[in-house]
Amino acid sequence: MNDLITRVLLVEDEEDAREILSFYLDTIFDEVEIACDGEEGLQRYTQAYEENKPYDLVLTDIKMPHKDGLTMVDDISELNESQKFIIVSAHKDEEYLFRSIGLNVIAYFVKPLEVKNVMEMLKKVKTKVLEDKSKHEIQEEVIQLNTTYTYNTKSKLLYKGDELINLSKKENLLLQALTNNIKEIKSKEFLKDFIWNDIQTSDATMRTVIKRVKDKIADEDFIVSKKGLGYIIE
Repeated sequence: MNDLITRVLLVEDEEDAREILSFYLDTIFDEVEIACDGEEGLQRYTQAYEENKPYDLVLTDIKMPHKDGLTMVDDISELNESQKFIIVSAHKDEEYLFRSIGLNVIAYFVKPLEVKNVMEMLKKVKTKVLEDKSKHEIQEEVIQLNTTYTYNTKSKLLYKGDELINLSKKENLLLQALTNNIKEIKSKEFLKDFIWNDIQTSDATMRTVIKRVKDKIADEDFIVSKKGLGYIIE
């Protein structure tokens, strides 16, 4: 899934309000999913979260059958404490306003809705979501291997501070293999298959490539051999 796709969950029990809000949301966000009450909203959210397809925003009514909006917000927040919410309600009730404090509720709209205000807020939310996603994407591209070396997983370049370390094709494939799920030990078979596409490659050939890389990172070597298991970056 493209990390820059914006996804929203709309939870609303009134059919007319669902149609209007989904129309507004569709004009701004890439994907909009709809639930008809708090229980269905929680189920949809939980499934998406478990599939690593979280929503960037949950927009919900409060008074709904089966599970009210704020109870659903509480339940979702237990799964994902950073989830952002917008509440839309026909009730400007202080009790609900106070309950929403501290729940990452970024806006509270009272029906009947003023279209201009809602659209302005939704556009601001999308802009902020995309900014956060872009920053995260950039951070994820660059892996800090240790205090001396970094590896850019997108450009496939190794740096010592600002200095580029020249690597051969096989040496670069070794780093790609080791930085793939970086906390996992990579077996000799995995490395041979990844680098040469041939697990029959000799151990001596593989050790030669590893030694060449280790010579280039001698200032602060990060490739560690785990006896009988393989290699890992530490």
